[in-house]
Amino acid sequence: MMGTQPVCTIVGVGPGLGVSLARRFGREGFRVALLARKRAALEGFSQELSREGIESATFTVDASDANDVKRAIAQVERQLGATEVLVYNAAVLRQGLPSQLSPDILVEEFKVNVIGAAASVQAVLPSMRSNRRGTILLSGGGLALDPSPLYASLAIGKAGIRSLALSFAKELRPDGIHVSTVTICGLIQPGTPFAPDKLAERYWALHQQPAEQWQAEDVVR
Repeated sequence: MMGTQPVCTIVGVGPGLGVSLARRFGREGFRVALLARKRAALEGFSQELSREGIESATFTVDASDANDVKRAIAQVERQLGATEVLVYNAAVLRQGLPSQLSPDILVEEFKVNVIGAAASVQAVLPSMRSNRRGTILLSGGGLALDPSPLYASLAIGKAGIRSLALSFAKELRPDGIHVSTVTICGLIQPGTPFAPDKLAERYWALHQQPAEQWQAEDVVR
Protein backbone atom coordinates (compact mmCIF):
# COMPACT_ATOMS: atom_id res chain seq x y z
CA MET A 1 0.00 0.00 0.00
CA MET A 2 1.34 3.42 -0.89
CA GLY A 3 2.09 5.95 1.79
CA THR A 4 3.87 9.21 2.35
CA GLN A 5 7.20 7.66 3.35
CA PRO A 6 9.99 7.86 0.77
CA VAL A 7 11.02 4.62 -0.93
CA CYS A 8 14.54 3.20 -1.16
CA THR A 9 14.87 0.39 -3.70
CA ILE A 10 17.88 -1.91 -3.31
CA VAL A 11 18.64 -4.31 -6.16
CA GLY A 12 20.91 -7.13 -5.04
CA VAL A 13 20.25 -7.59 -1.32
CA GLY A 14 22.47 -10.03 0.55
CA PRO A 15 23.32 -10.60 4.22
CA GLY A 16 26.19 -8.08 4.21
CA LEU A 17 26.08 -4.67 2.55
CA GLY A 18 22.54 -5.03 1.19
CA VAL A 19 20.94 -5.53 4.60
CA SER A 20 23.12 -2.80 6.13
CA LEU A 21 21.94 -0.37 3.46
CA ALA A 22 18.32 -1.33 4.09
CA ARG A 23 18.83 -0.78 7.81
CA ARG A 24 20.57 2.59 7.34
CA PHE A 25 17.92 4.06 5.04
CA GLY A 26 15.11 2.40 6.97
CA ARG A 27 16.27 4.11 10.17
CA GLU A 28 15.74 7.44 8.41
CA GLY A 29 12.11 6.69 7.66
CA PHE A 30 12.42 5.09 4.23
CA ARG A 31 10.30 2.14 3.28
CA VAL A 32 12.75 -0.28 1.72
CA ALA A 33 12.13 -2.44 -1.34
CA LEU A 34 14.39 -5.49 -1.15
CA LEU A 35 15.14 -7.06 -4.54
CA ALA A 36 17.11 -10.27 -5.11
CA ARG A 37 16.81 -13.63 -6.81
CA LYS A 38 15.84 -15.87 -3.87
CA ARG A 39 12.52 -15.27 -2.15
CA ALA A 40 13.34 -17.28 0.99
CA ALA A 41 16.45 -15.20 1.67
CA LEU A 42 14.53 -11.97 1.06
CA GLU A 43 11.82 -12.97 3.52
CA GLY A 44 14.48 -13.65 6.14
CA PHE A 45 16.04 -10.21 5.63
CA SER A 46 12.61 -8.57 5.78
CA GLN A 47 11.78 -10.30 9.06
CA GLU A 48 15.15 -9.25 10.51
CA LEU A 49 14.47 -5.63 9.58
CA SER A 50 10.90 -5.80 10.89
CA ARG A 51 12.20 -6.80 14.33
CA GLU A 52 14.18 -3.53 14.24
CA GLY A 53 11.08 -1.51 13.35
CA ILE A 54 12.01 -1.06 9.68
CA GLU A 55 9.29 -1.47 7.05
CA SER A 56 10.29 -3.40 3.95
CA ALA A 57 8.75 -5.29 1.07
CA THR A 58 10.33 -8.08 -0.97
CA PHE A 59 10.45 -8.54 -4.74
CA THR A 60 12.19 -11.33 -6.62
CA VAL A 61 14.26 -10.33 -9.63
CA ASP A 62 16.76 -11.82 -12.05
CA ALA A 63 19.34 -9.05 -12.33
CA SER A 64 20.77 -10.63 -15.49
CA ASP A 65 17.46 -10.02 -17.30
CA ALA A 66 16.90 -6.33 -18.07
CA ASN A 67 13.21 -6.88 -18.74
CA ASP A 68 12.75 -8.63 -15.41
CA VAL A 69 14.55 -5.77 -13.65
CA LYS A 70 12.15 -3.28 -15.21
CA ARG A 71 9.16 -5.49 -14.31
CA ALA A 72 10.26 -5.73 -10.67
CA ILE A 73 10.86 -1.99 -10.29
CA ALA A 74 7.47 -1.25 -11.86
CA GLN A 75 5.97 -3.60 -9.24
CA VAL A 76 7.77 -1.64 -6.50
CA GLU A 77 6.25 1.58 -7.82
CA ARG A 78 2.75 0.09 -7.93
CA GLN A 79 3.01 -1.34 -4.43
CA LEU A 80 5.06 1.26 -2.53
CA GLY A 81 5.23 4.35 -4.72
CA ALA A 82 7.99 6.01 -6.72
CA THR A 83 11.59 5.24 -5.82
CA GLU A 84 13.42 8.22 -4.29
CA VAL A 85 16.71 6.36 -3.72
CA LEU A 86 17.91 3.52 -5.95
CA VAL A 87 20.86 1.37 -4.91
CA TYR A 88 22.26 -1.20 -7.34
CA ASN A 89 24.29 -3.75 -5.40
CA ALA A 90 24.13 -6.88 -7.58
CA ALA A 91 27.31 -8.52 -8.86
CA VAL A 92 28.71 -11.95 -9.73
CA LEU A 93 31.78 -12.78 -7.64
CA ARG A 94 33.57 -15.66 -9.35
CA GLN A 95 37.23 -16.45 -9.85
CA GLY A 96 38.54 -16.76 -13.41
CA LEU A 97 41.71 -15.71 -15.18
CA PRO A 98 41.26 -13.61 -18.34
CA SER A 99 43.04 -16.27 -20.40
CA GLN A 100 40.42 -18.81 -19.31
CA LEU A 101 37.22 -16.76 -19.56
CA SER A 102 34.61 -18.17 -21.88
CA PRO A 103 32.73 -15.59 -23.96
CA ASP A 104 29.38 -16.91 -22.73
CA ILE A 105 30.29 -16.57 -19.03
CA LEU A 106 31.75 -13.11 -19.59
CA VAL A 107 28.55 -11.93 -21.28
CA GLU A 108 26.26 -13.52 -18.66
CA GLU A 109 28.15 -11.95 -15.78
CA PHE A 110 28.32 -8.57 -17.53
CA LYS A 111 24.52 -8.65 -17.68
CA VAL A 112 24.39 -8.70 -13.86
CA ASN A 113 27.44 -6.53 -13.21
CA VAL A 114 26.54 -3.68 -15.60
CA ILE A 115 23.44 -4.13 -17.75
CA GLY A 116 21.19 -4.78 -14.74
CA ALA A 117 22.39 -1.49 -13.29
CA ALA A 118 21.57 0.39 -16.49
CA ALA A 119 18.13 -1.22 -16.62
CA SER A 120 17.46 -0.33 -12.97
CA VAL A 121 18.36 3.31 -13.51
CA GLN A 122 16.26 3.51 -16.68
CA ALA A 123 13.29 2.04 -14.79
CA VAL A 124 13.30 4.71 -12.05
CA LEU A 125 14.05 7.68 -14.30
CA PRO A 126 10.50 8.57 -15.41
CA SER A 127 9.31 9.24 -11.85
CA MET A 128 12.59 10.86 -10.76
CA ARG A 129 12.57 13.18 -13.76
CA SER A 130 8.93 14.02 -13.14
CA ASN A 131 9.70 14.85 -9.49
CA ARG A 132 13.00 16.55 -10.42
CA ARG A 133 14.80 14.75 -7.63
CA GLY A 134 16.28 11.39 -6.75
CA THR A 135 19.47 9.63 -5.71
CA ILE A 136 21.05 6.73 -7.60
CA LEU A 137 23.93 4.87 -5.94
CA LEU A 138 25.81 2.10 -7.75
CA SER A 139 28.08 -0.28 -5.84
CA GLY A 140 31.50 -0.22 -7.44
CA GLY A 141 34.80 -1.82 -6.58
CA GLY A 142 38.51 -1.21 -6.46
CA LEU A 143 38.93 -3.75 -9.25
CA ALA A 144 37.80 -0.94 -11.57
CA LEU A 145 40.97 0.95 -10.67
CA ASP A 146 43.37 -1.97 -10.13
CA PRO A 147 42.15 -5.16 -11.83
CA SER A 148 43.03 -8.57 -10.40
CA PRO A 149 43.56 -11.33 -12.96
CA LEU A 150 41.92 -13.77 -10.54
CA TYR A 151 38.64 -11.84 -10.88
CA ALA A 152 38.88 -10.74 -14.50
CA SER A 153 35.15 -10.78 -15.23
CA LEU A 154 34.23 -8.87 -12.08
CA ALA A 155 37.00 -6.34 -12.78
CA ILE A 156 35.52 -5.71 -16.22
CA GLY A 157 32.11 -5.35 -14.59
CA LYS A 158 33.33 -2.87 -11.98
CA ALA A 159 35.09 -0.81 -14.65
CA GLY A 160 31.82 -0.85 -16.58
CA ILE A 161 29.60 0.18 -13.68
CA ARG A 162 32.02 2.98 -12.76
CA SER A 163 31.89 4.34 -16.31
CA LEU A 164 28.11 3.97 -16.35
CA ALA A 165 27.73 5.87 -13.08
CA LEU A 166 29.98 8.74 -14.17
CA SER A 167 28.10 9.01 -17.48
CA PHE A 168 24.69 8.97 -15.78
CA ALA A 169 25.92 11.58 -13.27
CA LYS A 170 26.72 14.02 -16.08
CA GLU A 171 23.49 13.31 -17.95
CA LEU A 172 21.12 13.49 -14.99
CA ARG A 173 22.55 16.31 -12.90
CA PRO A 174 20.53 18.94 -14.84
CA ASP A 175 17.39 16.93 -14.00
CA GLY A 176 18.07 17.25 -10.26
CA ILE A 177 19.11 13.60 -9.94
CA HIS A 178 22.26 12.73 -8.01
CA VAL A 179 24.15 9.70 -9.37
CA SER A 180 27.22 8.34 -7.63
CA THR A 181 29.27 5.16 -7.37
CA VAL A 182 30.90 3.90 -4.22
CA THR A 183 34.23 2.39 -5.27
CA ILE A 184 35.02 -0.09 -2.50
CA CYS A 185 38.75 -0.89 -2.58
CA GLY A 186 38.71 -3.90 -0.29
CA LEU A 187 36.86 -7.00 0.83
CA ILE A 188 33.57 -6.26 2.57
CA GLN A 189 33.75 -7.80 6.04
CA PRO A 190 32.92 -6.81 9.63
CA GLY A 191 35.65 -5.35 11.81
CA THR A 192 37.47 -3.67 8.91
CA PRO A 193 37.25 -0.25 7.21
CA PHE A 194 35.02 -2.09 4.72
CA ALA A 195 32.49 -3.28 7.30
CA PRO A 196 28.95 -3.25 5.86
CA ASP A 197 27.61 -0.75 8.41
CA LYS A 198 30.53 1.65 7.79
CA LEU A 199 30.01 1.44 4.04
CA ALA A 200 26.27 2.03 4.44
CA GLU A 201 27.14 5.33 6.15
CA ARG A 202 29.04 6.39 3.02
CA TYR A 203 25.98 5.70 0.86
CA TRP A 204 23.78 7.68 3.26
CA ALA A 205 26.26 10.58 3.25
CA LEU A 206 26.15 10.70 -0.56
CA HIS A 207 22.36 10.84 -0.48
CA GLN A 208 22.52 13.72 2.00
CA GLN A 209 24.88 15.89 -0.06
CA PRO A 210 23.46 19.24 -1.19
CA ALA A 211 23.46 19.69 -4.97
CA GLU A 212 26.45 22.03 -4.98
CA GLN A 213 28.53 19.30 -3.27
CA TRP A 214 27.42 16.26 -5.27
CA GLN A 215 30.17 13.69 -5.79
CA ALA A 216 29.95 11.28 -8.71
CA GLU A 217 32.31 8.86 -6.95
CA ASP A 218 33.31 8.03 -3.39
CA VAL A 219 36.48 5.92 -3.28
CA VAL A 220 36.69 3.92 -0.03
CA ARG A 221 40.25 2.76 0.71
